[in-house]
Amino acid sequence: MSAHCMLTGAQPGFGNRISHSHRRTSRRFDPNVQSKRYWLPSEGRRVRLRLSARGIKTVDAIGVEAAVARIRARGIRV
Repeated sequence: MSAHCMLTGAQPGFGNRISHSHRRTSRRFDPNVQSKRYWLPSEGRRVRLRLSARGIKTVDAIGVEAAVARIRARGIRV
């Protein structure tokens, strides 16, 4: 679960590498997941969130309080 976004739920996708001779081998498409710390004013502490690039943009748009509420609604402990 390391390549997993807490907010959007983005997780790895799977597919095939195709060589020049057209042989197929398995590969994995990982989302751009990064660890970010945000100040949570309601609790007076910092929280560390593992978010994809889209998740970071979502937090910027809706605010950290609403984002943490969505994460907790998904059943993830923050």
